Amino acid sequence: QGRLVESGGGSVQAGGSLRLSCTASRVLFNNHCMAWFRQAPGKEREGVAYVWNFGLSTYYADSVKGRFTVSRDDAKSTMYLQMNSLKDEDTGMYYCTSDDSGARCPEVHPLYWGQGTQVTVSS
Repeated sequence: QGRLVESGGGSVQAGGSLRLSCTASRVLFNNHCMAWFRQAPGKEREGVAYVWNFGLSTYYADSVKGRFTVSRDDAKSTMYLQMNSLKDEDTGMYYCTSDDSGARCPEVHPLYWGQGTQVTVSS
C-alpha cells in the first residue's frame, strides 16, 4: 500500500514564503503525474501545480503562476512546492496527489491523495 505524506505547512504573514514537501512511496511516484491541490474553507478543491516527465514538465493554475514553483526529485520520491509572495487567498489545506491513469497531467482527477497540510496566510 502506497503513501503520500505532506509536510511543511504552517502560518505565515502575507508576502512570506513556505516550502511544502511530499514524500511518496515509490509505487505512487515513479512515472506518475504528481500534483498539489488545495482547498480553502467553503471552496472546492483546485489543482494549483502539476509536475511530470521527471520534472521537465510543469503546469500552474493562473492564481499561483509566477509565485509558486513545483519540482520533484525522483531519486527521493519527493515532490516540493515552493510558495513565495503568499497571499491571504492562498490559505487552505494543501494535498499531495498522484495519478497513473495516463490522462494528460494537468487534466487528471488524481487517484491517490495524502492527508494534507494546512497553510494559513494572514495579513
